[in-house]
Amino acid sequence: MNQTLLLVEDDRNLADGLLESLKQAGYTCLYADCANKVADLWPDADLVVLDRQLPEGDSLDFLSGWLSIKHVPVILLTAMVSVTDKVIGLDSGAKDYLTKPFAEEELLARIRLHLRNGKDDHLAANIITVGQISINMESREVNHGGDTVTLTRTEFELLVFLAKNAGRVFTRDELLDQVWGYNHYPTTRTVDTHILQLRQKLIGIEIETLRGVGYRMKS
Repeated sequence: MNQTLLLVEDDRNLADGLLESLKQAGYTCLYADCANKVADLWPDADLVVLDRQLPEGDSLDFLSGWLSIKHVPVILLTAMVSVTDKVIGLDSGAKDYLTKPFAEEELLARIRLHLRNGKDDHLAANIITVGQISINMESREVNHGGDTVTLTRTEFELLVFLAKNAGRVFTRDELLDQVWGYNHYPTTRTVDTHILQLRQKLIGIEIETLRGVGYRMKS
């Protein structure tokens, strides 16, 4: 399975039982019994099972900072059962909410669900689609109308920048600065050349020329 879970729970008896179940299910497990230990372990986790109440206080007070280290699915464990508490937990960045007492089988099912969804989210986040063009950021492949198109490194970077900012107009100077690094090219004509190359390789690509201003990819 090769997936790592981080369990943050200060009740040692509950934690020991959960860790044993998670390991038997095939997961690699990390464990913290307080908030002070979490930041060092968080980067290695694929999913976090997080107790709502920790010795330092409400774990939601720390959650946004932990998620800024690495965005992973978080399942909250808590004895707080009100709808308001659940809404606050989910609005704070958690993916799911499980109230104590709970069945370990249900927790395992939710873990499987969120790890699967997390993988799908990761794949989706690495694909940029504009019109008939699909850009795989991980493999650096560009697909246009079902065909794979080979681009140079700079053509690829220019396409990605325009696609990520589809609908926005950029001057040639801005494109030089963002894609090439302005000091490397003393003339803006290189932008025109690369736009022309993209249009030739990706027939029908909707990069508009705004005369006297610059370029924009239609969203």
